[in-house]
Amino acid sequence: MTQQCTTPAETQGNCLTYTATQALAVGAGARVLGIRLHPGAAAAALALSFVTHYAADRRVEGGLLETLATKTGKGNFWRLASHGINGAYCLDSAWHHGWETAAALVATIGAKTR
Repeated sequence: MTQQCTTPAETQGNCLTYTATQALAVGAGARVLGIRLHPGAAAAALALSFVTHYAADRRVEGGLLETLATKTGKGNFWRLASHGINGAYCLDSAWHHGWETAAALVATIGAKTR
């Protein structure tokens, strides 16, 4: 996403587009690799991805990631935007990578080879 979302509608639209793209990419990748994903596990993984992206991507004052950063003592890093480092970007990226890893593990539940 190139723009930061400030309204629930913007965030929801971007997250729906992102999740639909994920579904297409994962479906195509699984087919090419000969993996049969369980539909329920795939749906749960996509839902996890959508919910966690939606929760984090509303970049508003006092949003989820800023609150988590502040409560865990990383508020100064969140606000860092100098010396080639953007703390908010780094923490946002880490959040997404962590949850995408969890979603990938969920998607493999019940998977079989073709």
